[in-house]
Amino acid sequence: MAKAAESSGEPGTTWPRPLFNTIMRDLKAVGKKFMHVLYPRKSNSLLRDWDLWGPLILCVTLASMLQRSSVDSEKDGGPQFAEVFVIVWFRAVTTTLNSKLLERNLSFFQSLCVLGYRILPLTVSMLVCQLVLLAEQGPINFMVWLFVVIVMFAWSIAASTAFLADSQPPNRKALAI
Repeated sequence: MAKAAESSGEPGTTWPRPLFNTIMRDLKAVGKKFMHVLYPRKSNSLLRDWDLWGPLILCVTLASMLQRSSVDSEKDGGPQFAEVFVIVWFRAVTTTLNSKLLERNLSFFQSLCVLGYRILPLTVSMLVCQLVLLAEQGPINFMVWLFVVIVMFAWSIAASTAFLADSQPPNRKALAI
């Protein structure tokens, strides 16, 4: 019988150590990028270490929440999930191609990473709006909902601008943003 792979040392896990370490390293990198979106600041190391796991998690979460909010209607919510998923990624690819035409100093996947992480505030606003909508409908709830959406939209733009600040020539920054 072959000897079992060395476990990670964590209680209750039988994953091999290299796999466990790789997953933990990737989760820490995603968490670090989430913190940079929540507290936007310039960081070239984040652009060098791009990934698409965080954007994928955010896109699936946002699409799932939007699908769940439409379950009350006669539809099953399936098309809404697909629409959100395709629209988010199509927009990211289109914006990335536009930035490449503007001769941005980022790779295709770096730009997709930044644009994907910038939907974190929008995902948070969707969560808050669903909580607000659980309460009784009224003008105050609508005002809270509107305020949250506007603030999180502005936060999303600020986060992506902070990520991309140094990657564009000075004469094209306004056009790229």
